[in-house]
Amino acid sequence: MKLGVPKEIKAHEYRVGLTPGAVREYVAAGHSVMVETNAGAGIGASDDNYRNAGATILDSAREVFASSEMIVKVKEPQPSEWVQLREGQIVFTYLHLAPDPEQAKGLLKSGCTAIAYETVTDPHGGLPLLAPMSEVAGRLAIEAAGSALKRYAGGRGLLIGGVPGVPPARIVVIGGGVVGTHAARMAVGLGAEVTIIDRSIPRLRELDELFEGRVRTRFSTIDAVEEEVFAADVVIGAVLVPGASAPKLVSRGMLSSMRTGAVIVDVAIDQGGCFETSHPTTHDDPTYEVDGIIHYCVANMPGAVPLTSSQALNNATLPFGLALAKKGFAAVLENPHLRAGLNVHRGRLTYKAVAESLGLPFSPIEQAAA
Repeated sequence: MKLGVPKEIKAHEYRVGLTPGAVREYVAAGHSVMVETNAGAGIGASDDNYRNAGATILDSAREVFASSEMIVKVKEPQPSEWVQLREGQIVFTYLHLAPDPEQAKGLLKSGCTAIAYETVTDPHGGLPLLAPMSEVAGRLAIEAAGSALKRYAGGRGLLIGGVPGVPPARIVVIGGGVVGTHAARMAVGLGAEVTIIDRSIPRLRELDELFEGRVRTRFSTIDAVEEEVFAADVVIGAVLVPGASAPKLVSRGMLSSMRTGAVIVDVAIDQGGCFETSHPTTHDDPTYEVDGIIHYCVANMPGAVPLTSSQALNNATLPFGLALAKKGFAAVLENPHLRAGLNVHRGRLTYKAVAESLGLPFSPIEQAAA
């Protein structure tokens, strides 16, 4: 199969769909890979690095899209990209369609087959292609919170870990999944007082054992969320409903009862965010203030550490990408985990949660593939 890797064009997105090491794997399996010039610049990979791995370097994204049977990216196709997609072409990338009706319409119009990293599953019910970026984002969330807490940034002027004789920051993590776990790990390591809120009692038990009592765990109720959020210096939004829009767990009305200068980090912003006052920001201008509360809502947090992120992402996507390259759409029909990743096929939405979030018709894969 002919694979194409365009340069990412979202603001401050330095990751790349395939690293030179991953290209070498595809070439060794008998596939050809075309990479847009300078696509790997953000991770320090030159065109020569890609040539040495067996790739062909093309001068423009247009050439890459036009000559490839499968496009491998990181972030969702932008407007100038989705118009270059065509029927029968496979797109393998993060999509996050639920809060993005315009992208959904663009993909539907193109007739392409779009497989979303964030909904591909594994035999244990996990999300193996979302997990590595969730790990990165969870850890970065605490770094971002620490910066936003500084007084010159509008925050409370608080050091996360405190010092002897001065209490540390109180950090509340809403959601005990991959993002929440890694955020809590970083916060605990810095000496913060950490509470994790989740709706799963079994998960709370696992977290209690994992952290050996170093974090507080609370079952998620309206009362529990309010009590913890109102007392917090930092609130990390780490709630995920696979494929669907994130639930709004903190309303604007609640901000007035929070500590002035407290920080909200909404890691769920790719799926619409779990705070009512959240809207996407960029690394250029990452924060804004609402009712005295600092909001950090960067929609591509892992893009800030592209070398780590690209390597972690490629490690996870490689087996699935090789399966797609070998068998094309047939791999989706044969592999239940790739089937779970299929969001769009030949002008139809094939992921129910996305269709429901967008208010558009849903087509089962069997119907869309007929």
